[in-house]
Parts: sequence; C-alpha cells; structure tokens
Amino acid sequence: MKKIISICLIAAAITVSSCKKGLEPQIYGSLSTTNFPKTEADFVNYVTEVYKPFQSKWGYNDPAGYQNDWFSPEYGDIMMFDYPTDNLNIWTGWGGIFTQFSTASFTFLANQGTGNNHFEKIRFVTRITQIIDDVNKSTISDDAKKELTAEARMSRGWNMYYLLQLYGPVPVILDASKINTAAETDLTRPTRDAFLASIVADLTYAAANLPKTPSEYGRFNQAIALTVLLRTYMNEKDFVNAEKTGRQIISMGYTLVNDYASLFNESTERNTETMWAVSCVPDQDGNENHASFNPWDFYTYPKDYPGNRVKDSFAGGDAPISCTWSFYNSFDAADKRRVLLVASYTNKSGVVRNQANGLSGPVVAKYPDNGGATIDAYQGNDIPKARLGDVMLLLAEAINQNSGPTAEAIGLVNQVRLAHGGAAIGNMPLSATASKAAFDTWILKEEGWETYFEGYRKMDLVRHGQWQNALSSVGKTAGPYLFPVPTYEITASKGKLTQTAGY
Repeated sequence: MKKIISICLIAAAITVSSCKKGLEPQIYGSLSTTNFPKTEADFVNYVTEVYKPFQSKWGYNDPAGYQNDWFSPEYGDIMMFDYPTDNLNIWTGWGGIFTQFSTASFTFLANQGTGNNHFEKIRFVTRITQIIDDVNKSTISDDAKKELTAEARMSRGWNMYYLLQLYGPVPVILDASKINTAAETDLTRPTRDAFLASIVADLTYAAANLPKTPSEYGRFNQAIALTVLLRTYMNEKDFVNAEKTGRQIISMGYTLVNDYASLFNESTERNTETMWAVSCVPDQDGNENHASFNPWDFYTYPKDYPGNRVKDSFAGGDAPISCTWSFYNSFDAADKRRVLLVASYTNKSGVVRNQANGLSGPVVAKYPDNGGATIDAYQGNDIPKARLGDVMLLLAEAINQNSGPTAEAIGLVNQVRLAHGGAAIGNMPLSATASKAAFDTWILKEEGWETYFEGYRKMDLVRHGQWQNALSSVGKTAGPYLFPVPTYEITASKGKLTQTAGY
C-alpha cells in the first residue's frame, strides 16, 4: 500500500461508507442522524464527502444524475481549460464533446441535462454548507472542528472557484438556515464581488486552519488552499493580493526539483516541489467505488504507440488528445520540458510516425505508463494541482504587474527555466525583460511551457488577454469564454437566473 487518500461515499446521509486509498471501504450500514455522526471519528468520515468532486475518476453518482469530478478525463479541467486552447489539437474523429471542447464550441452545453453537468455543483455547495453546520454544532473538540471545517471550506471555495471560471457568479447556499426553505428556489445570480468574497473567505479560512502536512496523504493542506487563493486573485487581476499570497507560499520551504519529468512519474511523485496532488492508485479498473486513477495515457497515446503498460488508445489511429505542432515548436529545442511531448516514435509495426508522415501532433506523454502490475489497467501517477514551479511564475507575473520587471521577478522565472528546462536553454533573453509588457508576454510563454496539460492554459490566456489570438493561431474560433447556463435551470428559475452573456 503506497499511500492513503480520504475519499468518502455518502448516500443521502443514511447509508455511509468511508474508503481510503488502498483500503477496503468501511461500511457503516443503515444509519440515522441520531446515531451518526457523533464521535470525532464519525465526523472525520462524514467530512470526507467534500472530497468527492476532487478525485480522478469518471465521476460519481448524485441525486441530480451522474456527475463528473473536476479532474475527470471527460468534462474535467483538462478538457475544459486546456483542450479549447492553442496547446492541443482539434479532434474530429467522431464529433461529440471531444470536437466541441477542442474547437472551443460550448453552445451545446445550453441543452445539457442534469447529468455530467458542472452547474449541478451549486447543489453540492449546499451539501457542504450543511456539513459545515453539522460540524460546528457537534460536541467534538474545538481543534477537530477547526480542521474539519477547514477541509469543508476548502472544498466549497474550490468548487465555487471553478464555477466562477465556468459560469461567472452563480446562486449558492452558504447559510445553513436557508437549506430546505424557499431560499433554495431563488436562482438569482449574486454580484461578482459578493461571490468572489465568499471564495476568498473560504480559502483564507482553509489556509489558516489546515495543516501543512495532514495525517493522511491526499487530504487538503495549507498549500493547496493558498494556491487556489493565488489563482483566484490572479484571474481577477488582483495582483496586489496575489503577490502577498504567492510570497506566503514560497516561504513555506518547498523547493524546485531539477528533473521536470520526475514530477509526473509514479516513483517520484512525492518530492520537494509538489505541494498537493490528486492521489491515484495503480491497477485500478475505473469503478466509481474504487480508488482514483490516472487515465491520461488512454486518451493521449495513439493506438499504435509502443506503451509499456497501456495496450490500446481510447480510439483507433491518432489519440483524441494531442499537442499542436505550433506549441511544440515554440519550445527551445534543448528545453527538457518538451521531452514529454513525443514528436516522433516507432510504432508497434516498426514504422516511424512523425509530422512528415501524417502524425496529427506530438504525443502528450506527461504521465509515463510505467507503473502497476496489470496491463490495460489505469495508471497510478499522482496528478499535481499545487506545485512550486507554477506558483513562482504566477508570483513573477504579479510582481511585474505591480512593479514592472524587477530583478526578483526575473530571477523567479529564470530559476524555473534552469531547474526544469535545463541549463542549456539559459536565462531569458534580455529583450524579454525590456519592459513590463514584454515581460508579461514572455511570462505567458513560460507558463505554457511549464504547465501544459495541467488544466490552466485557458485561464492564463484570458488573464493575459490572448485567448482569442491564441485560438486563431491554430485555426480555432473563440466564442464566449464562459459556458452557457443549462436551459432547464433558467426555466426553473422563472426568469431570475440570467443566461451567460453571448448565448
């Protein structure tokens, strides 16, 4: 058993189970609110419900219908924030969501039902609000209340962060006294300032009360709270608070690794740089009630790719997810970060595949398929969601926005370049730091090279004002940045819930 993650499956607060990574679920059976949760151990199990959207699985069952996690391979952060950018190719293999997301065409989501629909996370926020209230009304110790509340508020703030990036401010219940009242039917959008303040309040509380190193690997920690808070400020262009938050993170004692590829390799996934990751287990079958898994080789390896453990791709021919040649060619040829994009390989039949003979794009091999004992099972590579290299570049961007290209900001970028790209690429060219605008343009390049296929590209491009230009450069057309609200929700609101602008 290599590590533990806390993921809980709670069904309507009656039948409750708690499962930890690598362990069999503990089944409590039929319970009522009069006997569960009562003890501190009960509440630890109860609160693990809040982790449900932050797994790497196909999704989870919910009263509103089957829902995807934020890190699911389909409808997850890669599909929503990396696929509709200049980094990944358009996929037309069979249409459907792969073509729609890869072309940045989101109109189809207006007709989506309750299943596989992130808008339904507004109801999950209500569920977390109830959990927070139950914890604070309990008789467990004050220290336990603080930490468990921090876990729940981390989840609520992170859910709302993603909802804001997808739909703008949306109606949520943050006061438990409103649950099961007429307030739940009021779908009026809050103001952006009010919604944002709630995200910041939750993440700030989480950062102040979560441990740096939790007792169980996979539970939320201080660094993930601060990292999501940093990205919240960055995306709102509140660079003053972003700089303060970024400085707090880099003072926590994490250090860059010198081998970029090791960040995504199962044998070295616990390291000095990764601050929090989605915890995955090798040899998983994808069952909802089993542990999280890393599915990406299934989507990024072509069918003829000579993988070590993955026998076949998701589809025949080229993989549904591949890198664009223009992004690949934007790297310095000596940049070690580019090694995880495979531009040429000899397939299972002994034929060389590359751009010259029709390979649609470099193979995204960021998560090597070298773990586990079972061929055709999913991988166990953990998926980083808070790591120092990303934070250092964001901090450099914030400093530049506040003070221009200072020596400190330039140093932060160069540290990441040299540690991860390798000494051969050297420091940034002097022209990159000639002005605030020039440095901002270069930082966006570094963010692309550093965090490709990690679920940030669309947000980074929009923040820098480059999303539309980036899409045009690879033959894509940008529509509205945000997703449409599903029509059934607008109908249910009786006119109170407004549609996203542009739809």
